[in-house]
Amino acid sequence: MDKNSILARLTFLRNKANTKFLTIALGFIIAIAATGVIAQVARTIPAPEIDVTSYILMDQNTGFFLSEKNADQRVEPASITKIMTVYVAGHALEQGLIKLEDEVSVSTKAWKMGGSKMFIEVGKKVTIEALLDGVIVVSGNDASVALAEHIAGTEQTFAAMMNDYAKQLGMVNSNFANASGYPDAETYVSARDVAVLSRALIREFPLLYAKFAKKQYTFNKIKQPNRNKLLFRDSSVDGIKTGHTESAGYCLVSSAMRDNVRLISVIMGSSSDIARTDSSQSLLNYGYRFFESKKFHRAGAKVSSQMIWHGAVDSISLGVLQDVDLVIPRGTEGRIETKLEIDKPVLAPLEIGQPVGKLSIFLDGKQLSEVPLVSLDNVEEGSFFSKLWDTFILFFESLFSI
Repeated sequence: MDKNSILARLTFLRNKANTKFLTIALGFIIAIAATGVIAQVARTIPAPEIDVTSYILMDQNTGFFLSEKNADQRVEPASITKIMTVYVAGHALEQGLIKLEDEVSVSTKAWKMGGSKMFIEVGKKVTIEALLDGVIVVSGNDASVALAEHIAGTEQTFAAMMNDYAKQLGMVNSNFANASGYPDAETYVSARDVAVLSRALIREFPLLYAKFAKKQYTFNKIKQPNRNKLLFRDSSVDGIKTGHTESAGYCLVSSAMRDNVRLISVIMGSSSDIARTDSSQSLLNYGYRFFESKKFHRAGAKVSSQMIWHGAVDSISLGVLQDVDLVIPRGTEGRIETKLEIDKPVLAPLEIGQPVGKLSIFLDGKQLSEVPLVSLDNVEEGSFFSKLWDTFILFFESLFSI
C-alpha cells in the first residue's frame, strides 16, 4: 500500500467516522405533460368520499397502500372468501396434489348449496378446471364446496388450510369457516387482508388469475355472466371478485393494469351493486391520476462506493440486487431522499451480492422502502503486510473512537 493510500484512509477516518448515514441527493427532473398544476393538486386532493364500511387501494408491485378507510376493521366477506379458495387450490396444483384435468365427484352437500350456483349435479363428474371457472366466474357456492372436498376431504379441513395460508400471508384480521363465504360468524376479513391476499394470488398464480377476466361461463348448457360489472365498463380491469349478502352488503375486489402499473381496490359493505362498481372505479381512477410509478435504483447499478479493509483493492461499488420501484404521489419526486447505512468496517474477502448494509428511501421523512445494500464487486484478501497495516489502523480507530 503506497503513501497516498495511507493518507487517504486516515483522512477518510477523520472526516467520516462520526457519520452514520450517507445521504444521496436525488437530482430528479419532474416531467409532467401538461402543466405543473397536477403536481401541486396531488398533494392536497384527498381520496374520493366513498360511502362504504371499509376500503383500501394498493399498488400491486410494491404493496404500498395509497388510500384507505377502516382498512383493518373485521367485516363479513361474503363471496370475497372465494379468492382464498382459489389461492389454496393454486397451491394444491403447484404441489401436485391435484391436476386441472382431475375429475371430481359432486357430493350431496355441494349440490344442495344455496345462493349463487354453477349448477353441478350430485353424483356426476366435473373437472377441477371447470370447478375453478365456476368459482371464479359465476361465484358458485356449489363449486366451492366440491373443490374444497376434493382437495381436503372435508370443507372443514379445507377451511383449516385457508386459515393456515392466511396466517402465512400475515392476514391478522381474517378467519375462514368455509370455502364459499356463506354467512358464518367465524368468517371475517379486513380490507387490508383481502388486498394482501389478492396481491399474492396475482403474483404467485398468474395463469389462475387470468380466469378472473372471463366475462361469462357456460356449464351444463347454462350461460352466466361474471357479476363484476367493471369488466364490462373498464377495459383495464381484469378481476377480481364480487361478494354480497344482506349482512355483508355489496363487496368488490377489483384490479386494473394501466401503463404497466397494477392497482388493487377493495370495497367492503357498499349499498348496492352499482354503488360498489362506481366506488371501485373512483378509487382506481384516483390512484392512476394522482400517483405514479418510479424506478429509483436499478439492479446492479452503482449507488455509491465504500472503503474496504484487508482487501486487494481499497474500495468497492455498492448497489442493490433488485430494481427499487416505488409508487409516489405525483409531483413529490424532488422530495425523495435515499439514505445508506453501511456496516463498518467492511472487510475482505467479499463476493458480489454480499450484504454490507441497507438502503432506505424516504418521502418527507417517512420511510417508504428498505432493501439490502450489497457489494457489486468480488474482492480477494490483500497481502499479508496490507492486512497487517489495515489491522493497525482499525485498532487505532477503536482506541480513539475516530
